[in-house]
Amino acid sequence: MTDRSNLSSQIRKVRLYGQPNSPQAYEIRDFLNRSVVEFDWIELDCDEDCYQALGLAVLSDICLPVVEFLDGTQIFAPTIREIAQRLGWVTQPKFKEYDLSIYGAGPAGLSAAVYAASEGLRTVLIERHAVGGQAGTSSLIENYMGFPQGISGADLAERARQQAVKFGVELLLLREGIKAEFKNNRIYVDMADGSKMIARANICATGVEYQRLNLANEDRFLNVGLFYGAGVSEALMCQGKHIFVVGGGNSAGQAAIYFSEQAKKVTMLVRGDDLAATLSQYLINRITNTSNIEVLFNAQVTGLAGDTTLQQIEISNSRDGSVQQIDTQRLFVCIGGAPNTEWAKDTNIIRDRAGYLITGSDLLKEGCLPKCWTLERDPFFLETSVPGSFAAGDVRHSSIKRVASAVGEGAMAVTFVHKYLESTG
Repeated sequence: MTDRSNLSSQIRKVRLYGQPNSPQAYEIRDFLNRSVVEFDWIELDCDEDCYQALGLAVLSDICLPVVEFLDGTQIFAPTIREIAQRLGWVTQPKFKEYDLSIYGAGPAGLSAAVYAASEGLRTVLIERHAVGGQAGTSSLIENYMGFPQGISGADLAERARQQAVKFGVELLLLREGIKAEFKNNRIYVDMADGSKMIARANICATGVEYQRLNLANEDRFLNVGLFYGAGVSEALMCQGKHIFVVGGGNSAGQAAIYFSEQAKKVTMLVRGDDLAATLSQYLINRITNTSNIEVLFNAQVTGLAGDTTLQQIEISNSRDGSVQQIDTQRLFVCIGGAPNTEWAKDTNIIRDRAGYLITGSDLLKEGCLPKCWTLERDPFFLETSVPGSFAAGDVRHSSIKRVASAVGEGAMAVTFVHKYLESTG
């Protein structure tokens, strides 16, 4: 696989051509941004733009977007997988069986991969999208130890990826496990591409997805005005505009501050009546002192309107019952999260009502282990109700939703993986 630590010398800059408000172009911009690939975005609004940029006369005859690589190769209307393949990032597993398989390349999964590989475990890290997980979308993480000036989530993830690869981790991008079976002291995972992954132990670090607004027509505006996550790649598209950020947590706060550098005005819509319960104090101070950020409390989006793109949102106030329609072309949603644990539904892994994986002593009820637990010992800390299957980071029940905590849990999980493997021989 291509070592992305040398991307600057190999690729320098990709060029992405497309039309404004193209959901396909947004997905590519987001992927490239999260993958720390420098690129130029060239908008094509008319035939003249098309001719000047691509040498092609009629815009409507072209399958957009177009991705152009350094060697001049162009791919028309590519999938994310095709782009990743062209960059050399899509590979096949090297081994039939691993000591440890890790699912999810967010902070917890990356941390686990670094420690596992550095300690000699044959380790594979599987990620269904871009390295970094939800943290990878953060514009600037300022409270992570060792970076006094802050660091973007994508850059932090890329540094961790480089460490993991240096120690010999095998990274499989754009792969997803859809079904798991535990037998013979192994985990057998059916992958979405029809292959099977086998390992002696595994760590689930699949994190969470942003919750949806659950409005009737939101799919219609998805990635054409309505975006889930911080949408860092959209900052330039927000110049001079009034944009809205839904959420009162750190990810929403970071997004608001980041967009305020480009947008005319940023309005945060917060369901509660203050920020103190959900937002770090340094972000509260920053938001308070940024003149073009306003915060509306007891507010939620209850309607979306527009033709082919988002043009207006409806905001309802839960305290006084008032409703207002406001024109905007950009709405970024950073609320809560739903864990990525659907794969566990047909296994003996116990989840809580929200779907988070229950681990360690939390599995005990009135001092008794669940009936599905097959060993005489109690589950290790971070171990699920299936021996040898561990959970780390946001996907775990009662975890602390912070990057540093996820990194710590990933490293800690590897310690218990060692103990488990020693006990099974």
